[in-house]
Amino acid sequence: MRALRFHSKGDIRLDDVEQPKCAPHEVRLKVAYCGVCGTDIHEYLDGPILIPADGEQNPNTGAKLPLILGHEFSGVVVEVGKDVKSVPLGQRVVVNPAMDDRHHSQSPCEICVRGRHNICLRSTFYGLQAPQGGFADEICVDAIACFPLPSSVSLKLAALVEPLAVAAHMIRISGFTPGQDVVIFGAGPIGSALVFLLRQYGAGKILVSEIAPSRSAQAMECGADKVIDPVTTAAQPAVSELIGPAGADIAFDACGLQTTLDAAFACTKPGGTIFNVAIHEKPLSLNLNLLTLSEKRLLAGNAYTAEDYNRVIEVLRSKGPEVEKFITAIVPLEQAVDGAFEELVRNKAMHNKILVEVNGEDCDSLRTAHSPASKL
Repeated sequence: MRALRFHSKGDIRLDDVEQPKCAPHEVRLKVAYCGVCGTDIHEYLDGPILIPADGEQNPNTGAKLPLILGHEFSGVVVEVGKDVKSVPLGQRVVVNPAMDDRHHSQSPCEICVRGRHNICLRSTFYGLQAPQGGFADEICVDAIACFPLPSSVSLKLAALVEPLAVAAHMIRISGFTPGQDVVIFGAGPIGSALVFLLRQYGAGKILVSEIAPSRSAQAMECGADKVIDPVTTAAQPAVSELIGPAGADIAFDACGLQTTLDAAFACTKPGGTIFNVAIHEKPLSLNLNLLTLSEKRLLAGNAYTAEDYNRVIEVLRSKGPEVEKFITAIVPLEQAVDGAFEELVRNKAMHNKILVEVNGEDCDSLRTAHSPASKL
């Protein structure tokens, strides 16, 4: 089968590889679409970071280079392991790529016992630290990673569930409640998803700080009340004008810069929350007195859980057409390196989400080729 593999920094190739074997607890998917994540781009430019280094292998999965990339994917079940009861043959699914003790056949760690599988002590991801990823014709995944899709949600739209689930998780653990006012720094894929979901969840005023005109326009389409360019407009006066002099209830930093962290503190009211969404390229400085003297909270989040996936799928059930605007390009697997990875390197600000079409909506035709009750 075809598979887009990471060989080394700046070297990803479309290779011919053997089909993976389906374990008893797994299902085999024919991959429809796979989104390109900022993490994928970081690995391409500067990796391996999360991917195992050359000559090493992941202790939980055995993954080593070259490694198949891709963790934002949808597909159709074409084989069912003998122990699987929960996922029928022919089922259209989206995959939660986060792996934990359950995937590794380990007894649950104390974190997993509390239901926080996203920060399991043995956390890994398909497409980053596992032998298989979504930029391939097929992938075998643990059945517990699969979420069935409503008939109203296309396989193309389903490839957006993973980044939307990131935003849903951040909103949920931030303590957000309907009616609260929010400021968001950065309107990239996750920032725009935050705007969209916060509007669906009943946010009050939403102000966004974004430098790229194309992303600013998308933030407005997603439901922002106002978008400012931080080069020409300071965030704090804008928040004061739109929300009030006390500041926002929550500030989400989706940029990860010293300037945006400082602005998030300045724009949040006493007792409010500064929530870090970004992955930082270098350490930042923090004056803890800014927390102490006004009893603000600094929180952060990582990935998502099954609850977040279910929440997003429910939103897509009725709001799917509105979410398709996040897709700015679709390229075939054969053109993924130049048409997706290099395109994002060259023109990052012009895109929200580029999807790689692996087998596309043609996967749906596979559903009629199998009986949902049968096993391969």
